[in-house]
Amino acid sequence: MNITSTQFTIGQVVRHREHPFRGVIVDVDPEFSNTEEWWQSIPEEARPRKDQPFYHLLAEDEEVAYLAYVSEQNLLIDESGKPLNNPQVAEMFGEFQGDSYATPYSYRN
Repeated sequence: MNITSTQFTIGQVVRHREHPFRGVIVDVDPEFSNTEEWWQSIPEEARPRKDQPFYHLLAEDEEVAYLAYVSEQNLLIDESGKPLNNPQVAEMFGEFQGDSYATPYSYRN
């Protein structure tokens, strides 16, 4: 089994490097694990490498909350210190801690 090191962790709040959205990480794939059709739908000049971690996010922009699948190279730590408004966050995480959310493993019910 290959162990992949990741730059971000579950519960951490991140933002996209180029697009105006941010989100909380809910899962990570050690490398690309979506469909070839999804990957091909990204313009070639912006298409990320497949050999890196990809993150599942509960994401939001100014208008809508949604699920996103983003390569590690396109994420940055969100330094706004603001919690997310995505309604699914409360279903999966505990208290907002300034830059991340408490995971079921980091708090007691």
